[in-house]
Amino acid sequence: MGITGYTRRVVARIFVFLFAGLAVAACQPISIGGLGGGPTISTRDPIPVALLVPYGSGGAGEETLARSLENAARLAAADLSGVTIDLRVYPTAGNAQRAAAAATQAVNEGAKIILGPVFGEEANAAGLAAASRNVNVLAFSNNTAIAGGNVFVLGNTFENTASRLISYGVTQGRTRVLTVYGNTTAGAIGRDAIAGALSRSLAQNVGAVAYEESQQGVIDAIPTIAETARQAAADSVFFTADTLGALPIVTQLLSENGISPQQYQFMGLTRWDIPSGTLALPGVQNGVFALPDPNLTATFQARYQAAYGAAPHPIAGLAYDGIAAVGALAASGNTAALTRGALTQSSGFRGVTGAFRLRSDGTNERALAVARIENRQVIVVSPAPSGFGLAGL
Repeated sequence: MGITGYTRRVVARIFVFLFAGLAVAACQPISIGGLGGGPTISTRDPIPVALLVPYGSGGAGEETLARSLENAARLAAADLSGVTIDLRVYPTAGNAQRAAAAATQAVNEGAKIILGPVFGEEANAAGLAAASRNVNVLAFSNNTAIAGGNVFVLGNTFENTASRLISYGVTQGRTRVLTVYGNTTAGAIGRDAIAGALSRSLAQNVGAVAYEESQQGVIDAIPTIAETARQAAADSVFFTADTLGALPIVTQLLSENGISPQQYQFMGLTRWDIPSGTLALPGVQNGVFALPDPNLTATFQARYQAAYGAAPHPIAGLAYDGIAAVGALAASGNTAALTRGALTQSSGFRGVTGAFRLRSDGTNERALAVARIENRQVIVVSPAPSGFGLAGL
């Protein structure tokens, strides 16, 4: 089937952004080992916490991100009761070498734990620099390849999203899942996360089809994707693409080739509500995606807006959550509050992004909601679980 005039306009409008997403997850720096402990602290004194953010990169986006993370961290510190955080901010310029130097400086100046950096290569470098001094790093990355040893990732991982959506699909009788992914490093990471989640579920992996990283590559792959879905008797199609990449094209073209979201459950590994204009696309109607608890998110956004006069960056809540976790642990009065054992307590924490807990392998588990796009609106169809027992807010 040919491309409609509507689809040609979509291609022209968004192809400049094709495959631009998943940048953090695409990094694959070397995973590190680690000492697995952490420093002792005095819970009677202010706790020195280092915040590594991409100030100094020269890019407006990175500067805005850095400011938003710092603001959120300071907001969280002000909310703590009975615990004082001595927050010290170190610029990384979004660069691994600068991040390593910042981590070294922070530890030399007494930091007991490091929050950040944002990007995978930075976080890996910071972790290496801090490991010999037995200081743990809570990175804002979602890249599980860097997790382990003294490095924990706070960002929501593909594994979390895949597991949540597949579990939800099973409750709806959707048990035959076809994965559609970009033939890139990021796409392969997403594909593997979906495959891993399927292997741990009651659903069946009925195949995976890739498309090449070009406009024509996406178009050329559509007949194969459609035929595979039909032959495999799939009832769900799981996409790794994001909204600024291939998602608008691939969902629209599949619908035009008989694989529509009215017949198949479309699932997204990324947020389908950002930017909000995506909600108007015909190809994503009835599709589902995962997101943090919307009520908690809205409350945080309103508080941030009131405090700083602007909306927070989408990942700013991770900085708040990191400080909240440190505060909750320190409030126990335990001098080992920032060690690996304390950080990975099974009860986890609750922050402005919802309930989460850190795993011993450096990854995390997050309580996520499932939302469906209906009539260009986001409708929560499965609320986020309240948590694991929970310390924190």
